[in-house]
Amino acid sequence: MKHGKISLWLGTALCLGPGLLPTGCGVSKGDPKSEAPPAAVVEKERDSNIFKVDHPEQFTLVAAVEHKAPQALNVTGVVQPDIARAVPVISIASGRVVEINARLGDTVKKGQLLLRVRSNDVSSAHQTYLKAVNDERLARVQFERAQILYEKGAIARNVLEIAEDAEKDAKVDLEAATEQLRLLGVDKDHPSGIVDIVAPISGIITDQQATEAAGVQGFGLGGLNPFTISDLSYVWIICDVYENDLDAVHPGEFADIHLNAYPGRTLKARIDNILPVMDPNIRTAKVRLEIANPDMLMRIGMFATATFYGREPEAHAAVPATAVLHLHDRDWVYVPAGQSQFRRVEVVAGGMLPGNAQEIISGIKPGDQVLQNALVFQNAVEQ
Repeated sequence: MKHGKISLWLGTALCLGPGLLPTGCGVSKGDPKSEAPPAAVVEKERDSNIFKVDHPEQFTLVAAVEHKAPQALNVTGVVQPDIARAVPVISIASGRVVEINARLGDTVKKGQLLLRVRSNDVSSAHQTYLKAVNDERLARVQFERAQILYEKGAIARNVLEIAEDAEKDAKVDLEAATEQLRLLGVDKDHPSGIVDIVAPISGIITDQQATEAAGVQGFGLGGLNPFTISDLSYVWIICDVYENDLDAVHPGEFADIHLNAYPGRTLKARIDNILPVMDPNIRTAKVRLEIANPDMLMRIGMFATATFYGREPEAHAAVPATAVLHLHDRDWVYVPAGQSQFRRVEVVAGGMLPGNAQEIISGIKPGDQVLQNALVFQNAVEQ
């Protein structure tokens, strides 16, 4: 019995521990609410396009008005020369270049000397000419002698006819030899081994293959042409138009042309042709526009934007030009958002309109309220 009491006392002491306080015997039941994590609070993210001001009445609101305009289709194109106005410079004689008087990009006049070629064709042609001169003189003398003999009854008529025919053939050969020298640009009385090649038309040299001491081939023998001269008073603009948009393009009508190099100018080009073959990869057709270029404003290879207009007008919004803010390569307007707030809305701006207004293609509709001066409001909220 004494041993049992000691065991009971030791068990009680272990449960109470130092200071006779309960330490771990049995399960402690805590408060679940006090031990739970705090409730999550969801904060709404602030819209970066919403701006609040203290005195919204100081900013004037205007209503977007309706503007009707033909449906516009914008496509890109490249300025190219009119191939009907591009003329190759041809060398009649084969030989080697000894002098060049023009360069790529030069403006030349018709008949202007472009280059000189030393050619053996000249000596050969002059030799043929001299032989033709001698043959014609001999044939003429024989014909005159035959006429005298025929009148005296010394020869038959057929002999006279043979002499006459030989004299005519000799004249033809002489004319051909003379024409060959003329085509080579050689004086038959003062022959030279140098051939002058001149510009066939007035224009700009758009291609050059001739260099100093380079060889050139005569006409009909193949090879590259020394120069190509293009008349750039009229040029082409070749555009790619998707097949879904071809109904807005009609030959004979006009399109507005805007050049990347001159953004403030608008030119007019006539739709000359719609090529019948589609590009199988990107499903576009080539549209060729013809445009006058009297001031040489357009250069070959320039990028351009062509605007074609449909026959049915579309209704768009129009606002004062000051209501449009150009920011980060985009166009924006400010519209009321309630509680002294304004929302910045992205729009697609069109062209300028009379009365310092601007067309809005999309983003807002006629009747929507916008701030009249977007730049002033932008400066006010940034301060």
